[in-house]
Amino acid sequence: MQQYVTVSHEDWLLISNKFSAKRYQKGTLLLEQGKTCDHLSFLETGLLRFFIWKDGETATKFFTEAPYMFTSQRSFNQREPAKENIEALEDSLVWQLSFQGQQELLRLSVWRTFADKITQEVQFFTENILEELQNETAENRYNLLLKHRPELVRRVPLKHLASYLGITQQSLSRIRRNISR
Repeated sequence: MQQYVTVSHEDWLLISNKFSAKRYQKGTLLLEQGKTCDHLSFLETGLLRFFIWKDGETATKFFTEAPYMFTSQRSFNQREPAKENIEALEDSLVWQLSFQGQQELLRLSVWRTFADKITQEVQFFTENILEELQNETAENRYNLLLKHRPELVRRVPLKHLASYLGITQQSLSRIRRNISR
């Protein structure tokens, strides 16, 4: 939070008391499609994958690396069933804030400012993903991942990277071979 706003000791006590820690093992679903997301969460350690089911296969939307805030925004805020799943790709430590806790924290100006800044950052990130999908080849998108998020490329299984890029594992293997030449 301190990266986004200055928080007084008193506000920090109010905010931190609304969160509870939960550990998720690798492979655990933190949220299942069709269920309402009940938490705004902070990923302290670990790696998450957001995905949907499409034609009986998973299609990866994006990855969240620690440290970062996450939720299924529409499901959490509108109190409706989620359209995506959230899976722990690594053992993860997550700090969770309930919907009711979020509503209470929104009374604090520092929390509202923080929430606005995070929302803007997520919108920017989402716009970048959409722009890449519309304008870049899978190979170029993979090169961008290598350039900007090399650690992610090392941590994510090949099948999930391929799914994120919208290609088969074989095509991703070919791209990787071409790059290594």
